[in-house]
Amino acid sequence: MPTNQYTCKNCEKSFDVTYKFCPYCGQKSKDELTLGILFSNTISNYFSVDARFFKSFIPLMTRPGYLAKRFLEGKRLLYLHPAQMYLFISVVLFFLFSFIANKQATLFDASIKKDFERAKVVMDSMYQKPLDSVQFKKYMAPYIKNNEDLELTNAEIKSLDSIIKTSSSSKRSYNFAGFNQTEVDSLLRVGASDQVIYKHMGLDDDAGYLKRKFYEQFLKFYKYKSGGSILKRFYDTIPIAMFFLLPIFALLLKLMYFRKGAYAYHLVFSFYFFAYLFTVFSILVACNFIWSNFPVWITVLTMLSTFIYLFIGLKRFYEQGWFISFVKSNVIVLSFFTILIPITLFLAFFAFLYY
Repeated sequence: MPTNQYTCKNCEKSFDVTYKFCPYCGQKSKDELTLGILFSNTISNYFSVDARFFKSFIPLMTRPGYLAKRFLEGKRLLYLHPAQMYLFISVVLFFLFSFIANKQATLFDASIKKDFERAKVVMDSMYQKPLDSVQFKKYMAPYIKNNEDLELTNAEIKSLDSIIKTSSSSKRSYNFAGFNQTEVDSLLRVGASDQVIYKHMGLDDDAGYLKRKFYEQFLKFYKYKSGGSILKRFYDTIPIAMFFLLPIFALLLKLMYFRKGAYAYHLVFSFYFFAYLFTVFSILVACNFIWSNFPVWITVLTMLSTFIYLFIGLKRFYEQGWFISFVKSNVIVLSFFTILIPITLFLAFFAFLYY
């Protein structure tokens, strides 16, 4: 090999020794690894991405549709890539959201236990306790004293005696969610198996998997009086759901603007719009975490402003009139929520079945 050639340690291709960087892979030539180089490379790489993020952040928040339009025009290195920006902000959002989720799960557990305790107090107060001897004589005294006027026979007095004793010692059975709570509580106290309790709750022997799973989870919920884990499991499914909802949103855009480019074009707009949404959500989550009594009206107005952002973004990105953009933005939002609601219910049901 000629002496004026250098072999890149990364791609193993040769180039002129006068080059400071490999023309094939871009790695610095003759770059000996030292502690300073290690940290300088790490910091420079981090801040090169960070700089593009902050350069993209202000247009993202203040100029709806701008970044997507610039990206399609070919300015793809000047700003942060739409998918990269979406992923970065989503990580921030769900990191912040995890603190709120843990806090809400704890409060939810405490609330459920308190509600069960209150219900038990009410139910116990409704039980008729057996009469003691003094109370029984008090109830029977008028009948015995006025026996001559009432003309009660000994048999009738004994019958009345029996009725009062029986009614005073009887307890009511209370139903909770379709099963007899008194029976289930008794079975739990004696340590009965779950299978026995399922039958008392009304589970048929030929019940299918979903029904059996529902009874299993409901009994677990009733035993431990805890629903925080259900709430956390529901929250854990939200990031996964978003990866499906974003392509669905892009598909709605494609249907509304089917002549405005390929599906990938609409996906670019969706990435930036969801990045904006997640940024707004992150700010709201942070505010609610820091300020427990954060005004609800600010949250409501902020959420409403996201629709205005979408409306203006569609107008600028697809370059159609204000009226048609307003109509299409309404149709897109209503269609998206029509899809979102059943998905949310399914996730809640899934969280309950597999918490």
